[in-house]
Amino acid sequence: MDILTLFTIVILFNVIFLLNFKNISKLLNIYDKPDGKLRKHHTPTPLLGGLILINLYFVSFFIYLLDLEYLIFKNNFIVIIISLSTIFYIIGLVDDLKNLNPNLKLFLIVISVIFLINFFPDLNLKLIKISFLDKIFYFNNYSLFFIILSFALLLNALNMFDGINLQLILFSSFIFCLFILKGFYPIFFILLLFPMIVLAILNYKNKVFLGDGGSYIISAIIGSTFIYQYKNFDNFFYGDEIFLILFVPAIDMLRLFITRLAQKKNPFKGDLNHLHHIVNNFTKDKNKTIFITLILCILPSTFLIFNINTLLILLFNLMTYFSLILYLKYKNK
Repeated sequence: MDILTLFTIVILFNVIFLLNFKNISKLLNIYDKPDGKLRKHHTPTPLLGGLILINLYFVSFFIYLLDLEYLIFKNNFIVIIISLSTIFYIIGLVDDLKNLNPNLKLFLIVISVIFLINFFPDLNLKLIKISFLDKIFYFNNYSLFFIILSFALLLNALNMFDGINLQLILFSSFIFCLFILKGFYPIFFILLLFPMIVLAILNYKNKVFLGDGGSYIISAIIGSTFIYQYKNFDNFFYGDEIFLILFVPAIDMLRLFITRLAQKKNPFKGDLNHLHHIVNNFTKDKNKTIFITLILCILPSTFLIFNINTLLILLFNLMTYFSLILYLKYKNK
């Protein structure tokens, strides 16, 4: 009964937000303004990705109130997620408002991760397991460096992936569903799907954007959960499986970084060469673009269900990704 009460409260909260988002937007006064270059929308659009963070606070409060701590409070899991999400959101929000220098933003992310690991050692990762190798790789003195690098890359990859409406929201919701199916605190992630649905509705209608703040919150949740499940569950995702789940945003970020460096540009400076830009230039239809990119994202995880060797999955998806990029660039000439 308490769980049903919790679900009812969370659903009502998000419905109220959906019905009153215009007033909330005016109250917060946080907008993404078009610049005619990278930001091509026509009117200032509210940046309300912080709704996810509000839900984290909201869910945590009522879980405590209803004495349901056992659902998500084991081993400081929710405390770690909320702490990391809050700090990353603040960095992302400031970047949304002030357009932070990329080097300063990276520095703030690094300092944040170091700070939180000192408070929450569970956030650190001392080893990694690969599914097709009967061996454990220990980081030893490099564990802190690995975690900092992992979060920095994850934040950048998912932020760069948030370049077209719905793309990151649907992809991250898909990952939340993977956590639910794996049994990683399913109640928590089912509850998180409600704000994602609200954001998807508003984002599809071009009424709100996630912003850097929203994409950073999603990165904090996904990154923390991958670490936590790796250390606390028997049916965890191996290191190579995690890479395959995040394959498309990761490989697209890597391609963009290499391309920009080859052109002697700042690797963090935005452009219109992302996967969704290339696909959309061909389809001329955002719905078709999102469908194509999401199919690419879901493919690697689908292959994992059939216990196919991850090396074969990686090779197949590399060939698929780069073949699509080369073909579409040729057709877009």
